[in-house]
Amino acid sequence: MKYNEYSNYLKEKYKEKVYKLPVNIPCTCPNRDGTLGYGGCTFCAEVGTGFEMLDNSMSVKEQLRTNMEYIKKKYKAKKFIAYFQNYTNTYLEFEKFKNYIREAVIEDIVEISVSTRPDCVPDQYLEFLYELMKESGINISIELGLQTVNYHTLIAINRGHTLAEFIDAAVRIKKFGFEICAHVILNLPGDDMTDVVETAKILSVLGIDQVKVHSLYIMENTEMGRMYKNGDIKVITKDEYVERVIVFLEHLSANVAVQRLVGRAPKEDSLFVNWGMSWWKIKDEILDKMETENRYQGKFQLQKKYKM
Repeated sequence: MKYNEYSNYLKEKYKEKVYKLPVNIPCTCPNRDGTLGYGGCTFCAEVGTGFEMLDNSMSVKEQLRTNMEYIKKKYKAKKFIAYFQNYTNTYLEFEKFKNYIREAVIEDIVEISVSTRPDCVPDQYLEFLYELMKESGINISIELGLQTVNYHTLIAINRGHTLAEFIDAAVRIKKFGFEICAHVILNLPGDDMTDVVETAKILSVLGIDQVKVHSLYIMENTEMGRMYKNGDIKVITKDEYVERVIVFLEHLSANVAVQRLVGRAPKEDSLFVNWGMSWWKIKDEILDKMETENRYQGKFQLQKKYKM
């Protein structure tokens, strides 16, 4: 394999095929409610990233069992990950957070994955998750939105945090023994190939376990959407994106499992999504180019040049 694909990683870890089930709970983000800012990141639409999820009026158990029934029938799967996906889950009031997470402790769930921001990871929440992991025997993983290590870009897209908060969160999460998945966008306006390489290096040095690579999509009714229509920002070409993904993988530790190479977006209100192509076609282009040019994950990863 040219890269450490997440599906293979899960098979090795759990000895069978495992599917990730999205969970949607009613929460928000400090970048939306005025604590850090309003409107969220410049690329974030009103629905956040939850356009493929069930309504949060359903209980966590109802959402999981509904999705389980469908996946079991279609793919014959038996084991699942409960993925608390949308917005900033650890920004929720502590007691409410605990109740929602405990609802996911049901039969056939082997892991609970909690998505959040690096500046919203209090030790109190991590301590609860650690105790739950010991009590239930279910693995816990944390998904952190980084997007880029370029703090100038993070400020420009109104993230509300910089690289320092990500490093702090990663170090503290690792102390509890949880796996970490970092989210990155490799074609943000303002970033170049140097940022791509540095992002891969920093994730590797921090011992990040998984990474989810997104291609930028631009939606109506967002600040980035307005900038795009006004011609204030441009998106790199598809060929440039393919090259960035490959370079990112080459500088990423071979131990990091890669959940995704290309993002997806809702068709409604989209101004720009994947250069008008299907995400899997772009993925195929990436893999074909890697095969043709003998390029692979970890090819240029940092090596220790000294003896301990």
